[in-house]
Amino acid sequence: MSINISETLTFECETGNYHTFCPISCVAWLYQKIEDSFFLVVGTKTCGYFLQNALGVMIFAEPRYAMAELEEGDISAQLNDYQELKRLCLQIKKDRNPSVIIWIGTCTTEIIKMDLEGMAPKLETEIGIPIVVARANGLDYAFTQGEDTVLAAMAHRCPERNLLGDEREETIQDQAMQNLFPLLPLRKGGVNPGPINNLKKHPPLVLFGSLPSTVASQLSLELRRQSIQVSGRLPAQRYTDLPSLGDGVYVCGVNPFLSRTATTLMRRRKCKLIGAPFPIGPDGTRAWIEKICSVFGIETQGLEEREQQMWETLRDYLDLVRGKSVFFMGDNLLEISLARFLIRCGMIVYEIGIPYLDKRYQAAELLLLQNTCKEMCVPMPRIVEKPDNYNQIQRMRELQPDLAITGMAHANPLEARGINTKWSVEFTFAQIHGFTNARDVLELVTRPLRRNNSLEDLGWTSLIKGENK
Repeated sequence: MSINISETLTFECETGNYHTFCPISCVAWLYQKIEDSFFLVVGTKTCGYFLQNALGVMIFAEPRYAMAELEEGDISAQLNDYQELKRLCLQIKKDRNPSVIIWIGTCTTEIIKMDLEGMAPKLETEIGIPIVVARANGLDYAFTQGEDTVLAAMAHRCPERNLLGDEREETIQDQAMQNLFPLLPLRKGGVNPGPINNLKKHPPLVLFGSLPSTVASQLSLELRRQSIQVSGRLPAQRYTDLPSLGDGVYVCGVNPFLSRTATTLMRRRKCKLIGAPFPIGPDGTRAWIEKICSVFGIETQGLEEREQQMWETLRDYLDLVRGKSVFFMGDNLLEISLARFLIRCGMIVYEIGIPYLDKRYQAAELLLLQNTCKEMCVPMPRIVEKPDNYNQIQRMRELQPDLAITGMAHANPLEARGINTKWSVEFTFAQIHGFTNARDVLELVTRPLRRNNSLEDLGWTSLIKGENK
């Protein structure tokens, strides 16, 4: 069902480029999430330098990724691409023997028209290891959309749902889960989320979107308290455990940048998409759970009290951010969800810049944003797709926000002009989903504000106001 929200929210589209982090950086979190995978990034030395610097902190973790560096001979078609990739994949098989090899195509592979999709099936047959091709080039995709293309490609590899076999397996799992997790241990702060209810019979539910294992477990527990069992996840912890998909399977996203994956699951795999807000902040998490429960005809139990308890634990942060203003320049496609949560916390959002916006996939989130603004009695923020950074800086000079959430490239220039900044990439790598992780979001947001308070106490007001430039 389509939701018309354009009458109240203002949407604009400028002509800016994707001023974002490179999407091949999705390798940083996906290779850790899919434990039996190996990522082969096909690109130039520039891509290699980027990965080496961006992921260099993981050098001692034996990361399961590598670069297939394109030389001049590759670009001028003097070398045989297939033979070179075959040599590399055979070496990967010998050294690591992964369950799947994922080829990440970069800008250069697009420019020289490398037929990765054509080579992969033949090579897969030769070496006996599945090869998944995902395009993650910065010409077509923003930062986090690298994960979107990988998951969309993996959705095609998920097994078809076998009604009898899968239902029998789910029954066994349900019986096993009844004896586990009678109560979630108290988190620091003393909030007891309550008991887990008996699971009810409902269609299979698959969640898509990469999350740290601890966060994924938290969301599963929250759903289980509402008598809902998660049947599978995309991506799974192991490639060999990909969820079964097909007619009758319901899917729900946990991240707002997975529109291509959602489309693939609906159109290609015939799944039913649950269009819900995303579980970021106590308000978003409650709305996410409520929507899933409503689709399955299950009445929620104690969810409003659960949300209220979490707001109580955030009181010290809320006192700090209330009345402060924030400006999103646009980078990781989490902007609308984060803005909605910060408005609910009492902040004023002047503008939400976002590299790409799929209004259909984010319809429920946009509606929640609109309702949150009305509830908090604040103006509706502008939503600017593909923002032009020059125009944004002019608007920031006029508005003078207390905080700008921006890409790494613009943080230092803005700080030099007296505008407090926070790197948007930090929200991508932090644990921000679910009830209990809302505190981590506010920890990131308030860090520049708390720093300024400390500087004011020391009398360094000139540094804060930018009078030193």
